[in-house]
Amino acid sequence: MRMNVPPEPEEAGLRPLSARSVVLSLLLGAHPAELPVKDLVRLVEPFGVGGSTLRAALSRMVTAGDLRRTDAVYRLSDRLLARQQRQDEALRPGTRAWDGDWEMVVITATGRGPAERAELRTRLTALRLAELREGVWLRPANLDRALPDLLHSVARTYTARPDEPEQELVARLWPLDTWAATARTLLAHTAAARSPADRLTAHAAAVRHLLTDPVLPPALLPADWPGEALRTAYADYQRELAASVGLGERAA
Repeated sequence: MRMNVPPEPEEAGLRPLSARSVVLSLLLGAHPAELPVKDLVRLVEPFGVGGSTLRAALSRMVTAGDLRRTDAVYRLSDRLLARQQRQDEALRPGTRAWDGDWEMVVITATGRGPAERAELRTRLTALRLAELREGVWLRPANLDRALPDLLHSVARTYTARPDEPEQELVARLWPLDTWAATARTLLAHTAAARSPADRLTAHAAAVRHLLTDPVLPPALLPADWPGEALRTAYADYQRELAASVGLGERAA
């Protein structure tokens, strides 16, 4: 079975909007990630969310640990602040010049249960590593970030220089054609969407897809790679949304 495979273009993550998804999209785009309830009531209205629906959603989100409430101000929880950071990094991934080195992570811990293994896979994928075979993860060493200390308790890390041609290794690790096709589908949706709800749906799917961009060195990417175009489309939408709903400097 092929690993590291993103959704097919027709499964590009265009999920119907809920009151929760509207609130999260607004707060994930706000810096700091907090809004008074009176502003939320005003901001969600263009997306078809009424006041009573909003208040019920806010109550459920506080109970679920998505939000924290202080007086009449709602803030993202620590868990979702971490998601906001990943989302921000997806739009502006820190990179450095690539000299041909690869990061390699070899899992050495044993006796872990299915939930622990699944969580580790999620963490490694979020670090934009790809699985060559079970327990062996790697990527070109072009990201300007350190691997988290927690990883060293379950794995060993190495700097590697693969023997096989780099383009062939990249093709085994990431289905770039599939990722690019999905990105182009999303670009078409973002360009065609007109209503506030449709535009938010399309751009929310775009940022989710950007989280799976391998952010490879330009030398290893196809010439027409659409990653930067999708980033630009979402960044433009963020600025437009901030201006139209009055978030001002709150939004990135």
